[in-house]
Amino acid sequence: MFLEEWRDAAYNCFSSGHKFCREVCPVMQVTRNESWSPTAFHANVVAMEKGELEVSDVAADYVNCTGCGACELRCPNSLFTGDFYRFRTRTVDLVKAMRGLAVSEGVHQPGWQRWNRLTDQNSHEPVLDGVSQERVRDWADGLDLPVGGETILFVDCEAAFHRTSLPRAVARMLNLAGYTFGLMNEQWCCGGPAAEMGYGEQAQRFARHNLDDWRAHGVRRVLVLDPHDYITFTEDYPRYFGEEFDIEVVLVIELLASMVREGVLTPHVPVERSVTYHDPCRLNKRKGIWQEPRELLRSIPGLDFRDVDRVTQWSSCSGAGGGLAIEKPELTAKISAARVDKALELGVDTLVTACPWAERPLSEVGTIGVVDLHELLAESLGVGEP
Repeated sequence: MFLEEWRDAAYNCFSSGHKFCREVCPVMQVTRNESWSPTAFHANVVAMEKGELEVSDVAADYVNCTGCGACELRCPNSLFTGDFYRFRTRTVDLVKAMRGLAVSEGVHQPGWQRWNRLTDQNSHEPVLDGVSQERVRDWADGLDLPVGGETILFVDCEAAFHRTSLPRAVARMLNLAGYTFGLMNEQWCCGGPAAEMGYGEQAQRFARHNLDDWRAHGVRRVLVLDPHDYITFTEDYPRYFGEEFDIEVVLVIELLASMVREGVLTPHVPVERSVTYHDPCRLNKRKGIWQEPRELLRSIPGLDFRDVDRVTQWSSCSGAGGGLAIEKPELTAKISAARVDKALELGVDTLVTACPWAERPLSEVGTIGVVDLHELLAESLGVGEP
């Protein structure tokens, strides 16, 4: 079944032979390992169809992908060049499918297996010690937010437990704007990380729980601050549930940009920093969302914003996506260091991002300040926390 589904995709990549994808791949940039290139991921399928390889021979290679999607953007097949190529390259989906095939055949990566076992036990990812269902709303202490309602704010595991100042900043800005929202009754992990690592059954079980919880409490709209959740809710959940999934999914960055644009929120406190922006892969490359973050940065008084064009940023990544940071943290660290080096070339003192998962490895490089866009905006709106 797997080979039937992916045969054409593999041959379309293998036969074209362009390999433009390699130079924008964050893993290839720091390793130069051809076995970990987007081209190799497709070539392996060709070899499997010919009986030359088994999934157990290559499963470990598929760890080396952040799921950023840069390879797809650079592929001539995806660009529909001339009349030759009329095929959408889907390397990210292929990597996820191969990881799922490996798990189904009992081929596990130790870090991923442990991570998903703990996630299954605790209903949340083990982003730090002591993660539990009882603590998922601790970040909102003192904010007097209701549970349930037509609109709720979904706070991913990293932000809910490790980066609590981020959702607090978001809640304060929404309250300042008079925007009515609540919190989820019993929030579990979105399931996206499990799906990316090949644990599809667990991912769908978590998704089922969340959707049922939303329905039971009258939720019609879900606000998300994390790009990974946004991908999961707008791509995975509709695929799991079809027409049953009729929940509106709203990215907080886009909502805040519209509020600033319409004058509902007006940044007025000067923020004296020189900054550049790191596009989260799942916003810029995967979803085409790049204008709104820049609108917000340009609205903040005192900010010296030194930008590079969005296409240039297709080759930039923090290395934190696709489970890479869990199985190979040392490789994520190299990718983050390369990203920070690009920022330093612009002469800035701060790298701004809009993804809590990217913020941790970028901050650990230690040679530049790293701040989340939501928190930077909250500071300029006068509702930031020390």
